[in-house]
Amino acid sequence: MTEVRQLFLSQRPRARGVKTIKQLLETSFILVLLHPIATTVSWNIESPDTEERETDRRRMKRRDPSQKGGSGPQVKADSPKISKPKLRRSSSGLSYLKSCVIILGAIYICVPFIIRLFPALVGKLVYLNMVKVPLFVDLKNPAEVVNHTVNFYLTSEEGITLGIWHTVPASRGEAAKGKDQRWYERALSDDNPVIIYLHGNGGTRAVDHRVQLMKVLSRAGFHVLSLDYRGFGDSTGHPSEEGVTADSIYLYEWVKARSRGNPVCLWGHSLGTGIATNAARKLQERGNPADAVILEAPYTNIRDAGAFHPIGKIYHIFPGFEYFFLETMALDNIVFPNDENIKMLKSPLLILHAEDDHVVPSSMGKELHEIAVNSRRPRDVKLVLYPPELGYKHKYIYKDPHLAETLWNFLNSI
Repeated sequence: MTEVRQLFLSQRPRARGVKTIKQLLETSFILVLLHPIATTVSWNIESPDTEERETDRRRMKRRDPSQKGGSGPQVKADSPKISKPKLRRSSSGLSYLKSCVIILGAIYICVPFIIRLFPALVGKLVYLNMVKVPLFVDLKNPAEVVNHTVNFYLTSEEGITLGIWHTVPASRGEAAKGKDQRWYERALSDDNPVIIYLHGNGGTRAVDHRVQLMKVLSRAGFHVLSLDYRGFGDSTGHPSEEGVTADSIYLYEWVKARSRGNPVCLWGHSLGTGIATNAARKLQERGNPADAVILEAPYTNIRDAGAFHPIGKIYHIFPGFEYFFLETMALDNIVFPNDENIKMLKSPLLILHAEDDHVVPSSMGKELHEIAVNSRRPRDVKLVLYPPELGYKHKYIYKDPHLAETLWNFLNSI
């Protein structure tokens, strides 16, 4: 892991004066471009009102007898009174539009510089742990969203308390009614395999697609332990790559000590795939390899994931995109090198990826599969791709009616 981090850091471009000046000039150029764009847009909006005022003026000339020298009742030119508010509204709308364009442009330009100056902000964007959704679910009472589930807490290290849900297999649902956490803990040795679910960024263990997966796995005959890493949900502390990896390892070892030989699998989704392979590699180095690793919508490494993420694409045209964003993640020790980890892992590996995934492209899952096949026995590696017409995208693979069969076939083959 240390060598990987050094490799990522060594790739960081040096902040040379010439390059910095060039970036500032390019940024200034963008600012200069914003003003004529705003002016052009506002001219297009103002033109219809200008034509309307000119038409009203000509109409009043035709209706005013004094312009022809004739007699008759004088018609008061009321139109200017009507058009003046239009002028004021048009002027106000134009100013508002210009202000919005300038403000948005300034924010767009300032964000990369702020992120580079304060690398810790990148961690906030990667983990999104401050997003505590869903808002109205009591994490201490999981029965509100999922049956035969108990909430409990573990202390992974001093000052770090982790919130965890344990869902037993549906076949034990009746027996679980009214039982306390000690009963659930003893149930881990009941000959059913265990899945430790490592979710992606943002939200808590109560997010709907995570709960739906727990239900599917429970009906399939698995124990599911869903973890909120440090800083997520009701867990204490602040997330870091080293910290969330340590939390996952602690839970795995805690479960393994109580499962009496039942298979214990690490299931990572999205950001959680990097946590899963980090944990599996550490466990292997300790001589206690994971029984199996399941990766749902995995990326090759966090740098590649950031480049392809929809938010990252907004800044692809920004000069120095890699320097301001991708290299800054390495500065904050955020790497999650799935590709490097998989080269070293010996645990059986199952990769699940939807081809219409708009967050992490399925090409990354295919690349990881190729790396795994070339680094171990091919029969220990399996890739399942879901065609776009199924609409599973980034987080709906739980809807696959054959998911349980896929999992059992994989586990029975190892």
